[in-house]
Amino acid sequence: MANKRYASFFLFFMMPFSLLHKSYPQLVNQSSDEHQILLELKKHWGSSPVLGRWSSNSAAHCNWGGITCTNGVVTGISLPNQTFIKPIPPSICLLKNLTHLDVSYNNISSPFPTMLYNCSNLKYLDISNNAFAGNLPNDINSLPALLEHLNLSSNHFTGRIPPSIGLFPRLKSLLLDTNQFDGRYPAEDISNFADLERLTLAVNPFVPAPFPTEFGRLTRLTYLWLSNMNITGEIPESLSSLRELNLLDLSSNKLQGKIPTWIWQHKKLQYLYLYGNKFTSEIESNITALNLVEIDVSANELTGTIPDGFGKITNLTLLFLYFNKLSGSIPPSVGLLPKLTDIRLFNNMLSGSLPPELGKHSPLANLEISYNNLSGELPEGLCFNRKLYSIVVFNNSFSGKLPSSLDGCYPLQNLMLYNNNFSGEFPRSLWSVVTDQLSVVMIQNNNFSGTFPAQLPWNFTRLDISNNRFSGPIPTLAGKMKVFRAANNLLSGEIPWDLTGISQVIEFDLSGNQISGSLPTTIGVLMRLNALYLSGNQISGNIPAGFGFITGLNDLDLSSNKLSGEIPKDFNKLLLSFLNLSMNQLTGEIPTSLQNKAYEQSFLFNPGLCVSSSNSLQNFPICRARTNINKDLFRKHIALISAVASIILLVSAVVGFILLRRKTHLQDHLSWKLTPFHVLHFTVNDILSGVCEQNWIGSGRSGKVYRVYAGDRTSGGMMVAVKRIWNMQNIDNKLEKDFLAEVQILGEIRHTNIVKLLCCISSSEAKLLIYEYMENGSLHQWLHQRERIGAPGPLDWPTRLQIAIDSARGLCYMHHHCSPPIVHRDVKCANILLDHNFRAKMADFGLAKILLRAGDDESFSAIAGTFGYMAPEYGHQFKVNEKIDVYSFGVVLLEIITGRVANDGGVYYCLAQWAWRQYQEYGLSVDLLDEGIRDPTHVEDALEVFTLAVICTGEHPSMRPSMKDVLNILIQFDRKSTRIQGSLKHAVSDETTLLES
Repeated sequence: MANKRYASFFLFFMMPFSLLHKSYPQLVNQSSDEHQILLELKKHWGSSPVLGRWSSNSAAHCNWGGITCTNGVVTGISLPNQTFIKPIPPSICLLKNLTHLDVSYNNISSPFPTMLYNCSNLKYLDISNNAFAGNLPNDINSLPALLEHLNLSSNHFTGRIPPSIGLFPRLKSLLLDTNQFDGRYPAEDISNFADLERLTLAVNPFVPAPFPTEFGRLTRLTYLWLSNMNITGEIPESLSSLRELNLLDLSSNKLQGKIPTWIWQHKKLQYLYLYGNKFTSEIESNITALNLVEIDVSANELTGTIPDGFGKITNLTLLFLYFNKLSGSIPPSVGLLPKLTDIRLFNNMLSGSLPPELGKHSPLANLEISYNNLSGELPEGLCFNRKLYSIVVFNNSFSGKLPSSLDGCYPLQNLMLYNNNFSGEFPRSLWSVVTDQLSVVMIQNNNFSGTFPAQLPWNFTRLDISNNRFSGPIPTLAGKMKVFRAANNLLSGEIPWDLTGISQVIEFDLSGNQISGSLPTTIGVLMRLNALYLSGNQISGNIPAGFGFITGLNDLDLSSNKLSGEIPKDFNKLLLSFLNLSMNQLTGEIPTSLQNKAYEQSFLFNPGLCVSSSNSLQNFPICRARTNINKDLFRKHIALISAVASIILLVSAVVGFILLRRKTHLQDHLSWKLTPFHVLHFTVNDILSGVCEQNWIGSGRSGKVYRVYAGDRTSGGMMVAVKRIWNMQNIDNKLEKDFLAEVQILGEIRHTNIVKLLCCISSSEAKLLIYEYMENGSLHQWLHQRERIGAPGPLDWPTRLQIAIDSARGLCYMHHHCSPPIVHRDVKCANILLDHNFRAKMADFGLAKILLRAGDDESFSAIAGTFGYMAPEYGHQFKVNEKIDVYSFGVVLLEIITGRVANDGGVYYCLAQWAWRQYQEYGLSVDLLDEGIRDPTHVEDALEVFTLAVICTGEHPSMRPSMKDVLNILIQFDRKSTRIQGSLKHAVSDETTLLES
């Protein structure tokens, strides 16, 4: 009996092993087949970081990188970032149990891979961030019905999204952003997904249409990214049913009206991005969305005050409200937020002081509040937690000493405090070599005092302390310094002789100090130097011949010093646009290349200088060769010289008296009328005294332009640009109209991308327009005169793109936000000016016209503008509307992209026609691009902007886009500086990270 029970137990126990033995050959065969399929996959795609480690000698393919197995069979392939180029092979679906496929972030350029229809168990498909192109197939629903995750983002898919996209019953994640889909939003189809949790349609050129109200049915959504897709109208109330939302991004659309109350009262919302729309009215005061982590509602038209309710959102890390019309003070409660790291409120109308506790209770890292009316002192605990890396508070009315927490704020990288009323000693620890992060310090136009250490930190790239009260010797400069400005301080001692450490410097300004000693003979090592200003010091000795090595030198001012000796002959090698050696003790012959009228005012009050002939510079004697003469002849010469000197003395006295009377008359402030458009810290006399030839920097269409430092340290002086239009008896009526047009337009405009007109000064003799000074000149210089201005190299693509966007913003404001609209009529690279950060502003409005009746063309009796930029209808019909600016801007884009000048079209007459023919005959290729932007990472974007430029320069005005549309398109390419990456950064799963583009 026992043996029988034992036998039964043995049979029962051994049964699974028997079954396993029968199925084992099948498993072995399947494993062998999968092994071979994977090796064929490696052979098809070639070597890559992961596939290179797949070995044919190893049978354990389930341990290979990128492979996931379940119960010994392959169920997942994850091969992102492998530089694949070839399409997905059909053999991949021979892996019958494959449920997960990820080949994102490769270079696959093929149509949609319909061979995946045969992967019958596929649940997860990610082919994002490749170069897949063409239309999505109408039968895309032939993909397995088991599909839960479909990611097609960041490719080149075009056309409409087919209705069949809505036929996946289990789909939880649909990511279609950053393609070129057009047509209408697939609202009705997508709204059928009962289980959908994540949806992205952003950055696609859909036909403008109102917000899809149907999306209110997607009640399980946690992630909704719909930016840059031409949504119009208001946010519908139906979206209030999306109670599970964690992220809502509707930025860079055409939304308007009020931000709905339900958004500010959402219980689960953490990330809110609504920037770049037209939302108006005030922000909801009753804020109960207390789980918010990031808020960005910048670049709208919001009014009213900042709600105190923001101070209750204890998880808030980021608060962006910049470029709005907010007023009032910043609530003190904001300073108590425990997690706040980044606050940006610049370009509003805020007043009062900063929250006194700001920075003390949170890891504050970035503070940007420039262009407001804020006052008082910076909070004492601003860098209390030692996380602060950027302080941008320029153009306010702050005063007092800097907070003690900045002393030793070692993470600090960027300090921009200029144009305020700060005083006291600047923290010496910020000059310390230990502070190896700090690279940009711009504190000009304040009342700081203090001294420098022996050597500045290696990491400094830009230092501007002009118009303060710093004293002591000049520090040794070394490292990455590009710009050093210390004009109008109390610095003394000699210029350091060792200049090898700053061989990359572009601008060096020590004018208006107490510098003594001689110029370093090592000056020639500064071969990238573009501008050197040392006027108004006590520098003596000879001018070093080393200047001849600085072939890119554009501006040189050594005036009002004690320099002696001859001007080196090496100056003949230089192509200077501005030179001032006046009021020194120089002798000898002026170098021949400088003996022309361009430098007529460059050598005044150097009685020992002479010229080679009477046909060169006036008021200088002719140089004579030395000869041996007898004493009698010598006496005769002495007598003759004495007689001539007496005559010259008499004539000089008379001329001097006349000039003195003329100068007195010119500077008689009672005869000048000042019309201010902003708060000024200078007087009429400050401007008039600076309108002289040594300050001349160029000529516009209707007058000369001067660079003038106006005001003094105590009153907050500043560098300005002065355009002078003479108004003598033979005044040209056209110039008079230009003057009135520019004053009328610029005096009323307030926009960050339009050059600011500070005031107007006029008299019976002359008219002056005083602008903010743009330090980097014009876009034309940087594109076409790089050698002349000493540019270290061509502008890179991100800088060019930002310049294009800034310029487009200025024109968009004129066309779409001014009432009545304004047409510039002379858009060109020379009228796009660049500040110290290469941010662009539109300038020279002498040709601008206001369209008195919106939508009407206006006719003019004469053509005005610049050859190469004028739209064809403007030259033939004298018709003016906003589309002539769009044409001109298109030419500017072509210059930015190709590096060619506007009227350089060869046999095709102009650049616009050349571009059109190239586009028609040869299509898009890297050969179209300027050599400075042929980096493979930017070629694609640059060529797409080239296409936009061709569209803008179309012959028919009705076919050109509006400036608003142009701006929206350009913003799409600004992927590194927009919030596209930021909005994806905070997703709640690893899948979201793969979406970053």
